[in-house]
Amino acid sequence: MDLITPGPKARRTAAGWSRAVFAWTGALASPVLLYVVVADGAGGGSIDLVPWLSMRHLLPALALALPFALLRRRPLAALGLLLVGSSLTTVAIHTEQVAYLTDMRYLELIAVDLAVAVVAANRSRRVSATVAFVALLVQVLIGYANGLNTPVFEFEIPTLAMAFAWTVGNSVRTRREHAEAIRTRAAGQAAAEERLRIARELHDMVAHSVGVIAIQAGMGRRVIDSQPGEARNALQAIEDTSRETLAGLRRMLVGLRRDGDVAPPAPTLADLERLAATTASAGVRVELDCRGDRRPLPGDLELSAYRVVQEAVTNVVRHAATPRCTVTVDYRDTELRLTIADEGRGCPQPGSGYGITGMRERVALLSGEFAAGPREGGGFLVTAWIPLPERVAAAAQPQPDPRVGQQAAPGHGVPGPRSAARAQA
Repeated sequence: MDLITPGPKARRTAAGWSRAVFAWTGALASPVLLYVVVADGAGGGSIDLVPWLSMRHLLPALALALPFALLRRRPLAALGLLLVGSSLTTVAIHTEQVAYLTDMRYLELIAVDLAVAVVAANRSRRVSATVAFVALLVQVLIGYANGLNTPVFEFEIPTLAMAFAWTVGNSVRTRREHAEAIRTRAAGQAAAEERLRIARELHDMVAHSVGVIAIQAGMGRRVIDSQPGEARNALQAIEDTSRETLAGLRRMLVGLRRDGDVAPPAPTLADLERLAATTASAGVRVELDCRGDRRPLPGDLELSAYRVVQEAVTNVVRHAATPRCTVTVDYRDTELRLTIADEGRGCPQPGSGYGITGMRERVALLSGEFAAGPREGGGFLVTAWIPLPERVAAAAQPQPDPRVGQQAAPGHGVPGPRSAARAQA
């Protein structure tokens, strides 16, 4: 005969039921046990565990601790059982040992106030305030019902203790809600930034490709009868551009679906030559000029710089009506300068679309500066200054020759490159 062994879920359920049964049993027995041990201790005579603690103090404390097993899930039930136990011990027991009953009164106030603080920390302010008021009313009534003329049995000490406990619990709840609101706001802001980043990436990728496809399609339509070979080349360029765009979109979507996986490779400044080749097939020749010590840069900086150049070249293809443009990538010691210039007619209303706004936002996120507008003599000029991180800038600094001694750095006393560039622009 096969034996059926319970699974992990069944074992967890049995363990949970067992804990719940023990917790409720102890909590329900707490008022009776408290009354019994206090009555026995009020009769006098007890074993002293240490000079400041005896069994007739320890046993009531243990009896009051039993309802705390329900405090996490059933705080109102635990508080009600504590009040019932306090009422039984305070009202029903009359003895000449006023000091002992006073100690028990303090112990009961502490237990009830702790329960109220837990309720205030986990329930709304209206519920916790109502519970605190009811608990305080019961404490004051049972204190006066005992008939002992000591301060702890009157209303001052219970009121102050209850106010302090409720304030602490309510402060904990308020701080928790504030922290949760901050986390929610941060999560919403991160989601909004991620949506903006994805929208910017899609715009930069699709706008450039669709612009190239539109130019090629128009050229192929015009020459399909007179120059079939050129029309065939235009169709080939449309196919290549669309396939490359679809591949990029697929990589982006796969990266978004893979939550936590490695993101697809992002374009860098090394891909500008491929961008120039793609743009040349659309009828605009891009003259790429790289200056300075070309070196790898951080990924976000490389991506933003590439997207700025891509968007500026796309605007040239769509709006400038010119056969050529110049892209200058200047690697300087402390910054990266990007310049895209053309001699076309420019945009009728520069800055009215999302392209220039997106470029400006990309550069601003990297603490850089951006300028775009018509230039003197005709054409359009886009310039971006992006500061390099300290470690990259330090690696690019020329090291002095120890055999020569201290010399002035090259270019000392000459105006900075950014001011000269701005003067030229």
